[in-house]
Amino acid sequence: MAEIKIEENRMYVEKEGRQAGEMTFYHDNDSNIVIDHTEVAEDWSGQGIGKELIANIVEKARAENKQIIPKCSYAEKQLKKHQEYHDVLVTV
Repeated sequence: MAEIKIEENRMYVEKEGRQAGEMTFYHDNDSNIVIDHTEVAEDWSGQGIGKELIANIVEKARAENKQIIPKCSYAEKQLKKHQEYHDVLVTV
């Protein structure tokens, strides 16, 4: 499992001194986290980094009692695909 670093409006993974993946998000009000971008560097693609970022934002949402609105197509696909994330997913 990768170490995920969290800043105010983004989470990212560094590997070998470079950013391997990133997710950016913002809070639209007191109850929603909006994911607007998820990206994994091409040379780290297929290694589960994007999925780890999704799992981490879900943990964050649950801990803060918030819901997630996925504006990013990757995040939307992963959140809809995994039943265990549906408790935090806002479908628009």
